[in-house]
Amino acid sequence: MASEGTQSRVIQAIVERRSIRHFLEASVDRSILIQALTAASWAPSGLNNQPWRFALVWEQDLKDQLAGLTRYSAVLKNAAVLVPVFLDRESSYDHLKDCQAVGAATQNLLLALHDLGLGAVWIGEILKNADKVLKLLQLPDRLQLMSVVAAGIPAHRNQTSHRRPVEELIVFEK
Repeated sequence: MASEGTQSRVIQAIVERRSIRHFLEASVDRSILIQALTAASWAPSGLNNQPWRFALVWEQDLKDQLAGLTRYSAVLKNAAVLVPVFLDRESSYDHLKDCQAVGAATQNLLLALHDLGLGAVWIGEILKNADKVLKLLQLPDRLQLMSVVAAGIPAHRNQTSHRRPVEELIVFEK
């Protein structure tokens, strides 16, 4: 247990992780990505139904085509790998809970990538073209696109961020 004034490694990773949008022109070892996806797969889900599914897009031509489906095209084109994240409707029993589970898996993925020395960003804006992503990847309609995670070796880590004081976020306490 972390003593007062120190942070646990998990909390430190949560606080230090940033959305990385600029990557070096370098490949990422598939085994590192598999480690991160394994961590993602340990997210909680209702009834342990594990409704998340992942695609791995390494080929530049396919990354370029996916990039054409979002205004964040430069990010997708320059990432070493893209990870489209899906909800498998056949595994689903409650859509809202399962969307939350896929979000938890995505957060695990982002934290694991950070811990493994990679950078990543969660792209949601591409959802406006979810049907085109499915068609491009030749995936079945039972998969619902939830996001695309762009990952690679960070070009820099000088991103900054701020958060509201937690006291402003508490809406009820008794």
